[in-house]
Amino acid sequence: MSHHAPASGKRLAGLSLAALGIVYGDIGTSPIYAFKECFARGHGAPVNTGNVLGVLSLIIWALILIVTIKYLVYVLRADNKGEGGILALLALAFPEAKSGHRSRLAKTFAAIGIAGACLLYGDGIITPAISVLGAVEGMKIAAPGFERFILPVSAGIIVILFAAQRAGTAKVGRIFGPITLLWFIAIGLLGIRGILLQPEVLGAFNPLHGLSFLAGQGWIGVVVLGSVVLAVTGGEALYADMGHFGIRPIRLAWFTVVLPALLLNYLGQGGLLMAQPELASNSSFNPFYQLCPAWALYPLVLLATAAAIIASQALISGAYSLTMHAIQLGYMPRLLIEHTSEKERGQIYMPQVNFALMIACLGLIFGFKTSDNLASAYGVAVTLTMVTTTMLFFFASQRAFGWSRLHASLVAGGMLLVETPLAVANLLKIPNGGWFALLIAGLMYFIMSTWKTGRRLVWERLRVSAMPAVKFIADIAKKDPLRVAGTAVYMASNPNTTPMALLHNLKHNKVLHKRIIFFTICVEESPMVDASERLEVERMDAGFWRVQAHYGFMESPNIQGILKLCSEYDLEFREMETTFFLSRETVIPKADKCGMNIWQERLFAIMVRNALSATAYFRLPANRVVELGMQVEI
Repeated sequence: MSHHAPASGKRLAGLSLAALGIVYGDIGTSPIYAFKECFARGHGAPVNTGNVLGVLSLIIWALILIVTIKYLVYVLRADNKGEGGILALLALAFPEAKSGHRSRLAKTFAAIGIAGACLLYGDGIITPAISVLGAVEGMKIAAPGFERFILPVSAGIIVILFAAQRAGTAKVGRIFGPITLLWFIAIGLLGIRGILLQPEVLGAFNPLHGLSFLAGQGWIGVVVLGSVVLAVTGGEALYADMGHFGIRPIRLAWFTVVLPALLLNYLGQGGLLMAQPELASNSSFNPFYQLCPAWALYPLVLLATAAAIIASQALISGAYSLTMHAIQLGYMPRLLIEHTSEKERGQIYMPQVNFALMIACLGLIFGFKTSDNLASAYGVAVTLTMVTTTMLFFFASQRAFGWSRLHASLVAGGMLLVETPLAVANLLKIPNGGWFALLIAGLMYFIMSTWKTGRRLVWERLRVSAMPAVKFIADIAKKDPLRVAGTAVYMASNPNTTPMALLHNLKHNKVLHKRIIFFTICVEESPMVDASERLEVERMDAGFWRVQAHYGFMESPNIQGILKLCSEYDLEFREMETTFFLSRETVIPKADKCGMNIWQERLFAIMVRNALSATAYFRLPANRVVELGMQVEI
């Protein structure tokens, strides 16, 4: 991480092992279903030596060009204070997005970046379902009578997985790394077994095989490209989890363990298929499990299931952090966030998000029934997210690395050259299930834009009656109303205007506290804020103070902690003499032209009602809070 000393020695090995489990779980379970899909009956390529070499060549080069070169060499360098992920990249590409004066280009890309983040939700729901189903399906090769139990067992595993989230990833994370390491060793060894059956499979490293396959197969080639993508799912997770581990451990784990094991396993599956092409006509065709000697099938299915659960974990954690960023950046209402680790600030649990993900995963398992059917839903979101990342990287590289436009165009253009055909091939999957990921993404985008627009409308309505703080304080100094002992902290969204709660309080109760603090939390576009820039405290006239606390969008504000810090600025707080005043708006939808559609306004009003109260979100002492309600028509 850029703000830590680079890890080395034992610590580097430990972090790399942990990264194996969290970062590479998803891409590590792809061999269970990716290669099989390319030759699946009905829509796959016919099995012959040329086609096997062609498909393998496409998979190998997808892993090298997309994951190795794009993500590990280039995109990981675009870290935003050590953090990765599409929202961090967006903030790097267009740092002016926070200020109101942003160009049309920045606005367009802000929308594209948010859409990319929404696509990750679609991904986060399909990954647990397809990984667990794919793993459990191995049982029908080991015990053909098991077939009717596949769905209930998979659903049970999903329920247990989501129920275990409350414990936090730190406790579970320790065992993730070693299990995943065992998994990669196992799939590497199976791969070697397949390569020995047909050593000429190694010719697949020649990219000409892939190109001639695409040239010769025409339409089927395009369909197979849609399945090749399954081999590189998990590339985005690798970038999003960068903040947890830093760049070096992620790179080390990839080059020493993950890439060799994946290449060996895909080559081994190809070797098996070249040696025994008749396998593909069997209904329970799965070259991944057929590589395995009979005595080892049960242990392999168990190991695969464990690896699938670990793969799902990374995306579930990713959905939590994504939701937290969206809340901090004002795209979603406040939801309950529980911190599961004292040391790791990134480890959080969000009960509402967890429940919604679980229901969606179960719906997928019972709706699609097999990993083959789910594979047709998977890939659309992945490729569109990759293309979004490339577009944002084009701008970020010029800002962050000072590249010339030509340099950035060549690198991003090279990435798009590889990704665009994959994205186009995946659009063919939309009628067969790809619509699901797009539906989830569209729904999330709609919720986020409704919330953002609604907040803006509320703010515009309130701003009309807002009074500049300086003017208000000057008035108070002149009029000198009755003052009572103690401290009042008024939460203000804008540090320069007088908080609504204060105006209401003065209007109705006609008294003020001796000491009044205007307290504002500013969420910055960067993921973290240095401790030296955390706090601004300003003393004003007539017993008024202005306190501004700055947070990054990866951090969650802790008001109690901030008030303790204020003592360095001669501002002491005694808890029993301090009252927090908050205003709570009730939104009344009103059908007029300047707002949103009336049904969108109603949705916004429901979101406002159900959002977590500021008291709970900022962890204020509940017995010291006074909420003043007001109605706002939008």
